[in-house]
Amino acid sequence: MDMETPGSFPMSTAAGDTVLPSRAAVRWAQLVLGLVCMMAISSPQYVWALFTKPLAAGLGAQAAALQVTFTLLIVLQTFFSPAQGWLVDRFGPRWLIALGAALTGLSWVLAARATSLWALWLTYGLLGGIGTGIVYVGVVGLMVAWFPDRRGFATGVVAAGYGMGAILTTFPISDSLANAGLQATLQRWGLILGAVGVAAALGLRRPPARRVAMPGSEGDVPTGEMLRAPLFWLMFAMMAMMSTSGLMVTSQIGLFASDFGVAKALVWSAAALPLALTIDRFCNGLTRPFFGWVSDRIGRENTMALAFALEGLAMAAWLALRSDPLLFVLLSGVVFFGWGEIFSLFPSTLTDTFGTRWATRNYGCLYIAQGIGAIFGGPLASLLHGAAESWTPVFAVAIGADLLTAALALAALKPMRRAYLARRAERA
Repeated sequence: MDMETPGSFPMSTAAGDTVLPSRAAVRWAQLVLGLVCMMAISSPQYVWALFTKPLAAGLGAQAAALQVTFTLLIVLQTFFSPAQGWLVDRFGPRWLIALGAALTGLSWVLAARATSLWALWLTYGLLGGIGTGIVYVGVVGLMVAWFPDRRGFATGVVAAGYGMGAILTTFPISDSLANAGLQATLQRWGLILGAVGVAAALGLRRPPARRVAMPGSEGDVPTGEMLRAPLFWLMFAMMAMMSTSGLMVTSQIGLFASDFGVAKALVWSAAALPLALTIDRFCNGLTRPFFGWVSDRIGRENTMALAFALEGLAMAAWLALRSDPLLFVLLSGVVFFGWGEIFSLFPSTLTDTFGTRWATRNYGCLYIAQGIGAIFGGPLASLLHGAAESWTPVFAVAIGADLLTAALALAALKPMRRAYLARRAERA
């Protein structure tokens, strides 16, 4: 196994890291392999909406109970991520990420045979969550180590793979469900996605050089010390709120599109729901390297405020114009363009602040916020909708979370992070 010391690839940067230019081709190859790994594990989350109706019919399950599967997927993906990050730091990325990809594919193969909710929860939810979590945390941690000079962009690229990978699978899976049925679709695509992920993971490796601390660098903060910093918990709360709004849409879009009467309406000769899902995947992927690149230039917090407010305003317009199929499809893309960048902005901000040496396990701790968002955006959102018999309060909560987080980025995160880094510089 790979057992190199965790560290970033040496190059001169504002933070004091050093990267050897002769290794540039190697790290770009690693970025491509990481991107493929992320694309291979994206479908369990991002095509879930296509499975909700056939699963509900086949298992005789209510919407809230069925959404527990989606919540388990995200919660297991995130709540185990500190331990998964530790394992990747300890043993290296190659075999662990390959194992995660294999578990992800196996979760669909076994879910194809599920005859009860419990079986679905244990396969698609639990096994899939553990597998995708290993891959996600491992790849992100690896990229912040290879790209200390372009953290926002590099994490955005691999996170884009997770957001956009389902573009390649949405229509084929939708067609397969219609022509071959649920069981054959899950089994076939589980094997395909698992094989692709394993093949890409076997080419991954750590940067060969240790991190070089230069004068003025803020240094690296161990996980235990990071967890005692109020700044970390502010980032955690902000990511949890943003995850809630985005995962509410991801998990519920098939249901509220049907309730709004637009799911089967034709837009540009395609059914509105799968078309919206395809556009969403594109926008959800594009936003990650785009806003990561923007944040490398105008600052993390300024970019957060811009992007988070965009999602909140787009969701408000989406709700107001929900009965128009064309606007439903287009605004869904804007919503995801304002949400998906959390997966480049938060890991790069965290690593900028607490350093690269323990980046994988540190991000694993922050990534638990995604699991909190899955609980609020999944079954709790379904229960709120059921109690109110309306999607309006569900959207209101999501919009409020977006706008509050945008304000916190400028009013709280920016001054707190500046003060924290100043104190660390004084101690260095």
